[in-house]
Amino acid sequence: MIPEFPHKAPKGYSYEFEQFKRNLIAIWIRNSATFDYNLGKSVRSIWGFYDSKKRVYHSPINPSTIGTIVSIEDTTPYSAMIPKLTPLESAFV
Repeated sequence: MIPEFPHKAPKGYSYEFEQFKRNLIAIWIRNSATFDYNLGKSVRSIWGFYDSKKRVYHSPINPSTIGTIVSIEDTTPYSAMIPKLTPLESAFV
Protein backbone atom coordinates (compact mmCIF):
# COMPACT_ATOMS: atom_id res chain seq x y z
CA MET A 1 0.00 0.00 0.00
CA ILE A 2 0.99 3.65 -0.01
CA PRO A 3 3.18 4.81 2.85
CA GLU A 4 1.45 7.86 4.26
CA PHE A 5 0.19 9.89 1.29
CA PRO A 6 1.98 13.29 1.38
CA HIS A 7 -0.94 15.49 0.31
CA LYS A 8 -3.87 16.51 2.47
CA ALA A 9 -7.18 16.51 0.59
CA PRO A 10 -8.51 20.03 -0.08
CA LYS A 11 -11.74 21.08 1.63
CA GLY A 12 -14.68 19.24 0.06
CA TYR A 13 -12.47 16.51 -1.43
CA SER A 14 -11.19 13.12 -0.32
CA TYR A 15 -8.79 10.52 -1.67
CA GLU A 16 -9.52 6.92 -2.59
CA PHE A 17 -6.89 4.25 -3.17
CA GLU A 18 -7.63 1.12 -5.18
CA GLN A 19 -5.56 -1.69 -6.59
CA PHE A 20 -4.94 -1.08 -10.30
CA LYS A 21 -2.44 -3.82 -11.08
CA ARG A 22 -0.34 -6.10 -8.92
CA ASN A 23 2.13 -3.43 -7.82
CA LEU A 24 0.22 -0.30 -8.93
CA ILE A 25 -2.30 1.66 -6.92
CA ALA A 26 -4.69 4.12 -8.54
CA ILE A 27 -5.20 7.29 -6.50
CA TRP A 28 -8.54 9.02 -7.02
CA ILE A 29 -9.68 12.43 -5.81
CA ARG A 30 -13.38 12.62 -5.02
CA ASN A 31 -15.35 15.88 -5.03
CA SER A 32 -18.07 15.69 -2.37
CA ALA A 33 -20.27 18.34 -4.07
CA THR A 34 -23.40 17.12 -5.82
CA PHE A 35 -23.91 17.67 -9.52
CA ASP A 36 -27.18 17.62 -11.47
CA TYR A 37 -25.66 15.83 -14.46
CA ASN A 38 -24.59 12.99 -12.15
CA LEU A 39 -27.99 12.56 -10.47
CA GLY A 40 -26.73 14.20 -7.28
CA LYS A 41 -23.83 11.80 -6.77
CA SER A 42 -20.27 12.91 -6.11
CA VAL A 43 -17.66 12.75 -8.86
CA ARG A 44 -14.14 11.38 -8.84
CA SER A 45 -11.11 11.99 -11.04
CA ILE A 46 -7.84 10.14 -11.30
CA TRP A 47 -5.12 11.89 -9.28
CA GLY A 48 -2.28 9.60 -10.31
CA PHE A 49 -0.71 6.20 -9.69
CA TYR A 50 1.72 4.81 -7.11
CA ASP A 51 4.14 1.98 -7.89
CA SER A 52 4.62 0.15 -4.59
CA LYS A 53 7.53 -1.92 -5.91
CA LYS A 54 9.62 1.04 -7.12
CA ARG A 55 8.07 3.48 -4.58
CA VAL A 56 7.43 6.20 -7.17
CA TYR A 57 4.41 8.23 -8.29
CA HIS A 58 3.22 8.48 -11.90
CA SER A 59 1.11 11.15 -13.54
CA PRO A 60 -2.01 9.87 -15.28
CA ILE A 61 -2.68 10.04 -19.00
CA ASN A 62 -6.22 8.84 -18.34
CA PRO A 63 -7.77 6.52 -15.70
CA SER A 64 -6.42 3.41 -17.38
CA THR A 65 -3.04 4.65 -18.69
CA ILE A 66 0.00 5.45 -16.56
CA GLY A 67 2.18 8.41 -17.50
CA THR A 68 5.70 9.43 -16.57
CA ILE A 69 7.31 9.27 -13.14
CA VAL A 70 6.88 12.53 -11.22
CA SER A 71 8.47 13.95 -8.11
CA ILE A 72 5.84 14.20 -5.40
CA GLU A 73 7.13 17.69 -4.54
CA ASP A 74 6.09 18.89 -8.02
CA THR A 75 2.51 17.62 -7.70
CA THR A 76 -0.51 19.37 -6.19
CA PRO A 77 -3.28 18.03 -3.94
CA TYR A 78 -5.53 18.06 -7.03
CA SER A 79 -3.39 16.13 -9.53
CA ALA A 80 -0.06 14.46 -10.21
CA MET A 81 0.02 16.06 -13.66
CA ILE A 82 2.73 18.71 -13.85
CA PRO A 83 1.57 21.93 -15.56
CA LYS A 84 3.74 23.11 -18.44
CA LEU A 85 4.11 26.85 -17.98
CA THR A 86 5.73 29.41 -20.21
CA PRO A 87 8.39 31.61 -18.57
CA LEU A 88 5.86 34.43 -18.35
CA GLU A 89 3.27 32.21 -16.68
CA SER A 90 5.93 30.95 -14.26
CA ALA A 91 6.63 34.51 -13.14
CA PHE A 92 3.05 34.89 -11.87
CA VAL A 93 2.80 31.58 -10.03
